Amino acid sequence: MTAHATPLSRVAAELRRLPTSCGPVRLVAVDGHAGSGKSTFADRLAGALGGAPVLRLDDIASHDALFDWTERLRRQVIVPLSRGESAHYETYDWHARRFGPQCRTLPPAPVVLVEGVGAGRRALRPFLARLLWMELPQGEAWVRGRHRDGAVQSDFWDGWEPAERRHFAEDPSRPFAQSLVRQWREGYEVLQGPNGAAAQSQTVTQGDGPSAVR
Repeated sequence: MTAHATPLSRVAAELRRLPTSCGPVRLVAVDGHAGSGKSTFADRLAGALGGAPVLRLDDIASHDALFDWTERLRRQVIVPLSRGESAHYETYDWHARRFGPQCRTLPPAPVVLVEGVGAGRRALRPFLARLLWMELPQGEAWVRGRHRDGAVQSDFWDGWEPAERRHFAEDPSRPFAQSLVRQWREGYEVLQGPNGAAAQSQTVTQGDGPSAVR
């Protein structure tokens, strides 16, 4: 880890300078394998952005549609944001195995984060201002995810792993990422991604922004 650490606020400032991508919104995706640390990084980045809204794809996906949620996201989120309107979407209850009754609102803020596996998928990329990929190998990420969720979620993971493997084989995100994010004990290293000729490599400290539970 280099000693030349850059505060997370610098990454936030760079995102604010990007052209809008979905109406008045700069839609920024945080993608990566399950267990790679997307939620934690998105929470810290949202804090550095002054409380930017975060859409979690766990709220959009379901047991019956782990990845077949594109149309729901387009209708409930992309279309209203592109019009400069607040998006309203039902959230999935993974315990009750149904959508609702809770409905969340996503305002058309200057920067809106979308975090989750598949956030950088082909159908969403035209609406993204930036795609960040959590750079952690698949196997290592899955071990972390299983450890985080415990034995009670073992059956879910048994079904999730082949589904995720199929998704990224058919619709990979990493080759299109402008930035790669590596987590270290003392912070994050944000590097230029495969599609990031304009993104400057930089190292980011964790101390900038709130701590996250995941």
